[in-house]
Amino acid sequence: MGLTFLNSFARKRRNQIISIDLGGRMTKAVFLERRGEVFALTRYALLDAPIFEKTFSPESLGEHLRAVSEALGSKTKLVILSISVNDAIVRMVELPQIPVDEMRQVLKNNTRGYLQQDLPNWVFDCHIIPPKSPPKPTDAGKTVAIPKLKVLVAGARKELIEDYQTAIRNAGLVPDYIVPGLISPVNAFEMAMPEAFANESIALVDIGFKNSSICILQQGELVLNRVVGIGGDKFTAGLAETMNISYAEAEGIKIGMATEVQSALETQVLPLGRELRASLDFFEHEQDRPVSHVYVSGGSARSEFILQMLHSELAAECEVWNPTTFLQLALPGQQAVEIEHIAPELTVAIGAALAAF
Repeated sequence: MGLTFLNSFARKRRNQIISIDLGGRMTKAVFLERRGEVFALTRYALLDAPIFEKTFSPESLGEHLRAVSEALGSKTKLVILSISVNDAIVRMVELPQIPVDEMRQVLKNNTRGYLQQDLPNWVFDCHIIPPKSPPKPTDAGKTVAIPKLKVLVAGARKELIEDYQTAIRNAGLVPDYIVPGLISPVNAFEMAMPEAFANESIALVDIGFKNSSICILQQGELVLNRVVGIGGDKFTAGLAETMNISYAEAEGIKIGMATEVQSALETQVLPLGRELRASLDFFEHEQDRPVSHVYVSGGSARSEFILQMLHSELAAECEVWNPTTFLQLALPGQQAVEIEHIAPELTVAIGAALAAF
């Protein structure tokens, strides 16, 4: 499901790619390359994200992206950039059986009709969901309406896409794909856990810095997605305030969970659990089937206590998952040692990279 919305014209599949996830607090990046039939992770980088009050300049972001590229030590200049869950929409709609270029134009001309909101000066891209069964034959002479297609639609402001492209070029790099960050965990999960992806009803929860996303999949089809305005920053800030400690101290104990701070953290995590539970309830009511498993990614997923709390609130099995299991690991010294611990934070970057392969 390598959905993109940077032109999407036909292009060669890449053998090497830099994939960058611009987070609110930390930028995560990976360098992947194709080695025959497998993909290899050769290096990753985590850098403090630049602080932008309301917006960024392509010049300042370009400097940051140049630093990311240098940290990866990559020879390729091709870049995939993921867009924040706040800056892109992802919706499932039904569209006529027309070429994708025409689908984009239809969406652009009637965003209110298809996406239930006015989105002037936005760009869109589409991923057609293959039908699970072929259309049934009809009796000769009967006129039958041509069935519509299920289409996953992504959209973002045209100005934002152009600014990102300019920033990438300012860094001396080449913008290859721009993808919605929300769909990236789905891409990575399909490769890392193909059996669960194809056969089960599961939820993917990615806990970001400012927001968390939930994608519910039913036998490989994205049925529901939602963004919740609660993330790791709220956990850390709330813990710091409650315990009268610094933000940095709170960030450290949030993951390394001392028993005496559990009650303070519980107050911060419960609202996220309730919001996620509401999404599961809606799916289970609409589809009349339970979500069998919840897979959690993001930096906060490394906290056993946060996972335990989500498990209790969601009444479903919750576990952190590793998006690197399908990759050949060809990492330098210390990165090879730390990858298992870091892997949940790289989920969006890895999932976005798959658009190139």
